[in-house]
Amino acid sequence: MKVMVVGGAGYIGSHCSKILVDRGYDVVIVDNLSTGHRKAIEPRASFYEGDIRDYDFLDKVFKKENVSAVIHFAAKSLVGVSMVEPIDYFDNNVNGTLVLLKAMVANNVKKIVFSSSAAVYGEQKVFPITEEALPNPECTYGETKLQMEKMMKWADIAYGVKYVSLRYFNVAGAFPTGEIGEDHNPETHLIPLILQVPLKKRECISIFGDNYDTPDGTCIRDYIHVVDLIDAHIKALEYLMAGNNSDIFNLGSEEGFSVKEMIVTAEEVVGEKIAKKVVARRAGDPAILIASSKKAKEVLKWKPQYSLKEMIGTAYHFYQLHKDGYQDK
Repeated sequence: MKVMVVGGAGYIGSHCSKILVDRGYDVVIVDNLSTGHRKAIEPRASFYEGDIRDYDFLDKVFKKENVSAVIHFAAKSLVGVSMVEPIDYFDNNVNGTLVLLKAMVANNVKKIVFSSSAAVYGEQKVFPITEEALPNPECTYGETKLQMEKMMKWADIAYGVKYVSLRYFNVAGAFPTGEIGEDHNPETHLIPLILQVPLKKRECISIFGDNYDTPDGTCIRDYIHVVDLIDAHIKALEYLMAGNNSDIFNLGSEEGFSVKEMIVTAEEVVGEKIAKKVVARRAGDPAILIASSKKAKEVLKWKPQYSLKEMIGTAYHFYQLHKDGYQDK
């Protein structure tokens, strides 16, 4: 079976491409390399460099490759940047998905697994958050993801494009061998930023606010290992290929960790103290985000396998092997 991975040169997309090929799938990668890395591209897959907002480009790839389904990772995802560049985020994320769906419909591709986000929920009062919670995005990024989901809903109703939207929380870690991992520029994710301190890439880790309504005053998040995340995407793909209806699933560990707890765990992994300082809050950051993955476990038969220490440990292993990242930009 041939699967198109859109955004397959990025952190999560590269892991998806590799694991799909490992499991016997024929993979076609589409990426404009704006944030992805050429060195992260799965060598056993077919690769097309181009932008999903370019209909003619996508149409040619669909016609040449005759794919059966799409897994969609291509989106800008920096919460802070989305708040100051909202038009750019709507153009890239929402318009890009619109063009992708248009090309899918024209080429009779009726299955898509969508990499959504817990950011669609915004600030919630009841935890863990279930799929029945009313979406209330508090950042542009979350709003774009919600709009992308809504487009898929109406594409299903009108054209029969079946989708699974996976709303996941903080993804972390790297492939256990260390051959691929997380390399963003600029880096905004907590675990890589924490690890940059023992790796001598920064003097200390900044904690964005310590006066939230949480036990230690710092934000609490639900983390999931990238390999567990990809396992869920493949299970969602298999769910669609079996003829099931469109649906939305949360993905998470159902266990929240505060920023301070993350730092302590990282210190245990690397075996040294990590310098830290408290700075002002960031716009659009909810105090707590913890997912209920009950539905995914029941319907998709998915269960995360990696612990928080393993998430940090595999990330650290990747950085030890790639001290300056992929070095292809």
